[in-house]
Amino acid sequence: MELRHLRYFCVVAEELNLTSAAARLNMSQPPLSRQIKQLEQEVGAQLFERSSRGLRLTDSGRFFQQHALQILEKVEVTLAATRRMSRSKRAVFGIGFVPSVFYGQLPLLVRDLRQKDNVELTLAELTTVQQIQALKAGRIDMGFGRLRIDDPEVEQEILFDEPVMAALPTGHPLAGTAPTLEELARYPLILFPAKPRPSMADMMLGLFRRQGLKVEVAQEANELQTALGLVNSEIGITLVPEQVKRVQRDGIVYVYLADRTITSPVLCSRRRDETPSSIMRDANTILERLVENRRRGRYP
Repeated sequence: MELRHLRYFCVVAEELNLTSAAARLNMSQPPLSRQIKQLEQEVGAQLFERSSRGLRLTDSGRFFQQHALQILEKVEVTLAATRRMSRSKRAVFGIGFVPSVFYGQLPLLVRDLRQKDNVELTLAELTTVQQIQALKAGRIDMGFGRLRIDDPEVEQEILFDEPVMAALPTGHPLAGTAPTLEELARYPLILFPAKPRPSMADMMLGLFRRQGLKVEVAQEANELQTALGLVNSEIGITLVPEQVKRVQRDGIVYVYLADRTITSPVLCSRRRDETPSSIMRDANTILERLVENRRRGRYP
């Protein structure tokens, strides 16, 4: 499958008429019709229903259209960014992150780096495991996560440990308290992300298991915001790092745990044994300042 197949399909899906679509694409109708049939064969699903009245998208076609448009948009954004980088002679610096670290120091690091004239920043939401893979493949240069992963090609630096908090629905019996894990284990738990694993979800489960506590997992969510929405719906409770309390949502309260030694690390991952570029040195300097502010209580 080539990008042109996606472009052909999207035009036909918009026009729902092969003659009109062929005119927009500056091609004749028969080869366009063949391309669409070949695409359906490759996808393994009928994308259009054909009748004397014209074309209509099937359910599979509507699903494919949604994702094809996203792919084409991503390609256009990437091409535009590449052209800008070429014109400006900027170097690309990629940062990967898990969502729960984006409410503290990371936005400030991004802000300060963007002010430099020699860098084109790219951001990617990735689990810690995905960050390690992306670092080794050269897709990112720095990653921020929470899991310790042993890999000879990647070094991980613990920036700091932050307290773990419980996110509860407003009016919950434990709201306004400093609950123990034993108290929290009495209520259904929402885990995130559901996949890929290992992840923050395994860290949460590990806290209870190490104390011999069994928990009922009510739901697994792929995203932090979804997990908080489930809490707001009173489906369960969840555990989050301290900086997530900056996410102000109606119907949710955050409480510290009774055991304040229960923490979640913030880790910075970089390729090992690599001579740092000037951009990496700038990023490390900014990061050191932000982390020192955090340690001295000048949060974030």
